[in-house]
Amino acid sequence: SIMSEKAAPPAKPPQLDDIPELLTTMVEETGEKSAAATKRIYELCDVGHKQNRVPMVCSGKWDVLTPLAKCLTQESGDGRHLACLALNNLSIPTENKRVMALGPASKDVIGGLCKVIAEDKQESYLCCICLMNLSFLEASITTILQHSPVEEGEAPVDPIDNQSSLIRVLERLLTNSPSVPKSGSGKSEGVRWACGLIKNLAKSEENAALFGKTDIPKCVIENIRSTTAPPSRWTSNSLEDFSLFVVLNLAQWPISKEALLEAGAIDAVKPIMSEGDLQGLKATVSCALLGAEWSAFPDGAQPASKSTAELMTNIVEKKGKDGQYAYGVFKLYTATKAYRDLSQAAAAADSGDGESNTKTLAVPSAVALCFQVISDLVLAAADDAEGSSKYVPDVKSAEHCACAIEYLLPAVLQASDPPRKSVQSEKAAGEIAQMLTAYADLSGTTEVGQVAAKNAAGKIRASGGTARPVLEISHDLWTQYRK
Repeated sequence: SIMSEKAAPPAKPPQLDDIPELLTTMVEETGEKSAAATKRIYELCDVGHKQNRVPMVCSGKWDVLTPLAKCLTQESGDGRHLACLALNNLSIPTENKRVMALGPASKDVIGGLCKVIAEDKQESYLCCICLMNLSFLEASITTILQHSPVEEGEAPVDPIDNQSSLIRVLERLLTNSPSVPKSGSGKSEGVRWACGLIKNLAKSEENAALFGKTDIPKCVIENIRSTTAPPSRWTSNSLEDFSLFVVLNLAQWPISKEALLEAGAIDAVKPIMSEGDLQGLKATVSCALLGAEWSAFPDGAQPASKSTAELMTNIVEKKGKDGQYAYGVFKLYTATKAYRDLSQAAAAADSGDGESNTKTLAVPSAVALCFQVISDLVLAAADDAEGSSKYVPDVKSAEHCACAIEYLLPAVLQASDPPRKSVQSEKAAGEIAQMLTAYADLSGTTEVGQVAAKNAAGKIRASGGTARPVLEISHDLWTQYRK
């Protein structure tokens, strides 16, 4: 009888102990041998081995990052692809992000990923996703965007002046892509995840200023303008969803805001405001930050006022909104800035004396929230943590709230009809004026905040004695909160 051939023994699953040997093979061999070792490293951190991801990067036993980064520069597509997949998996845990983006191998990792994007390889989109994963660690976003490689021994070059810098590589990816790349094609995926990466990187003023000096603001506006999908159908992480987030983040800072305005951002984003969902909220906040006029906001700006005030409230209460956004997606200084800018637009539309538009924004709950943000800063500064807030207030948010109050004074101080005396209003006016003065006198208060607070305090103090219903109710709500 014929002997059945012995089947080859099944390859044993890779173990963490195999790593040193695999790394040697990856670096010293080339082609298939190197790729096979890279594949084992990938298998060690795949979906079935999530528990290995942190030890592989953080245990200090091995350096897997430098060899993986080296594989990114290989000509062989196979090893490169597997290295991208492994780096993507390793970039998911928060502990790993810090090591990968800020540790000793960070230059090689960011440099390798950037090079693949620059060379427009098939893995370009995977590298954008990996960088995006790393950029969720906010401490890393400056380092990532500052990536500006030069030849060994040469003087450093500013990212804007270096065609090989990450920011210029991303700009080329966005400007060279066909205006409507085939959905799902490598090209469209690269552009989509690049916009996701840019959304995260645009969160700091320093980075936004860099983006403002490129054509990237123009490109994201074009993405919004040229889409055929209605905003109600934009899914989370779609090109349109990312692009509108980039607009919102860049609209907060002077240099990038100018670049957006030049690209026609208000006209591109305005139609999206009438959506009642997350995209509508993002468009509303963006238009407020871009300085759109009061008349640009739909339905007498009633929905805009409501959703901006609700956003501020949710952030202070540390909660998201079901089906729209999680807590942490929006910063308090963004929401308060949008509320301040809407208040400014309303006051401008009221042209001095009236209060018909500021009334829309000056609902007692929103006014009380502004008092709360300012007084929390005063309490925090007094080191008297008792009765202070659940979140740490920031100087910028307090400034935005002080400015908003000043713009909204005509509505906040509207007298009751018919006018009457009120002890309640007198007490409210006294306490609020005192709190605003205390804020103006803090050492950390900006000049803008100081002027607004002193001005508001003076007018509020002078208004006492006559009943001011909005002021009174706002004061009541603020007092309840402090208890």
